[in-house]
Amino acid sequence: MSDNVNHPEHYTAGKIECIDAIEAATEGLDGFEGMLTGNTLKYLWRWKKKNGVEDLRKARWYLDKLIEKAGDPE
Repeated sequence: MSDNVNHPEHYTAGKIECIDAIEAATEGLDGFEGMLTGNTLKYLWRWKKKNGVEDLRKARWYLDKLIEKAGDPE
């Protein structure tokens, strides 16, 4: 039985939960950079199991903000 609050299927890949991957990936980042990185990862993680291309677009939105924050000269 799925637990959509504590262990949603769309946030689990194999034995790894998205929250654990985000925690590791954002260690040492400041608040806003950490949030942008975490949200990018979240939407990439679940896109195939939840909202498809909409989640890919959301991931891109957060990634674009992260690139902007990082000071990309483009």
